[in-house]
Amino acid sequence: MTTTLVENLPQVTPVGVIIKAIIILAVISAIAGFGTYIERKVLAFMQRRLGPMHVGPYGLLQIAADGIKLFTKEDIIPQNANAFIFKIAPVITAATAFIAFSSVPVFPDFTVPDFIPLLGGTFVPSIASDLNIGILFVLGMMAAGLYGPLLAGMSQANKWGIIGAARTAVQFLSYEVVTGLSILAPIMLVGSLSFVDFNNYQAGGIADWLIWKQPVAFVLFLIAGFAETNRTPFDLLEHEAEVVSGYATEYSGMRWGMFFIGEYANMITVSVIASIVFLGGYDAAGALGWLFIMAKIAFFFFLMLWVRASWPHVRPDQLMWLCWKVLMPLAVVNIVITAIVMMV
Repeated sequence: MTTTLVENLPQVTPVGVIIKAIIILAVISAIAGFGTYIERKVLAFMQRRLGPMHVGPYGLLQIAADGIKLFTKEDIIPQNANAFIFKIAPVITAATAFIAFSSVPVFPDFTVPDFIPLLGGTFVPSIASDLNIGILFVLGMMAAGLYGPLLAGMSQANKWGIIGAARTAVQFLSYEVVTGLSILAPIMLVGSLSFVDFNNYQAGGIADWLIWKQPVAFVLFLIAGFAETNRTPFDLLEHEAEVVSGYATEYSGMRWGMFFIGEYANMITVSVIASIVFLGGYDAAGALGWLFIMAKIAFFFFLMLWVRASWPHVRPDQLMWLCWKVLMPLAVVNIVITAIVMMV
């Protein structure tokens, strides 16, 4: 049996929602920092290297060292840049990534213990804001996050930054169409945009997972998810293989770090969406269900690292060709076939 997430729950108060927001900010930021360490270790293993080893046991304190460096490094604003837009662009990227989590069920429901002053007995929900259009809201906020790199590149007095902004526009226009169309067929089957309804629709076990009914939609969403999170092979915005860093060329310190906190947060969000929409969500009630969803999220996170170690980069024209001439027609055909099957 699947946990229903929201049935028979205590009343959610504003204080509980605020506590949930603080937990999301703290935990996801920490996971994003730890994700950089995991990525470096995984890539090193796949390339027969050691990765971080010198700072702390097995390089674990490398996370703290990187954090101290980001917080203490000089914050440089180019002389001819548009200072206001230059400053606000990283905030847009990080903020939209965290706002998207407000409608995603992350971490179990719990009640604050009574011995904690003022907050004792407060119910903290798994979903900070249980919207009936949850999927649409999350995808919309993630899409809005691409305006951060776009504005960052355009605000610089640097041709490499402007080229990075142009790549952002190319990628934004290409993959967003595929993202929306790929998720439309599963929405037609479930008849809802709520994550809770998607979870409950697959309550019968592995056989009821939507990946078996919508394999094409799953593959399309996964490919679009790599582009959504600016991951290899679709890391056109920054393109780490080049000498310069695209839209982030002129950034330093914590403003630079905010872009990549947003990137790792979006990786977790895409993993959560794929797990709930296609892989059954919470396959058991209680704590066991949360262990299942965490294992699925970890799998998708690892898959993104695996692909980065295995696949080469693509050019902007190749991305546009793939999205507009291959993926979008496939998504439309899948929607039409799904509609015909439902009518029959």
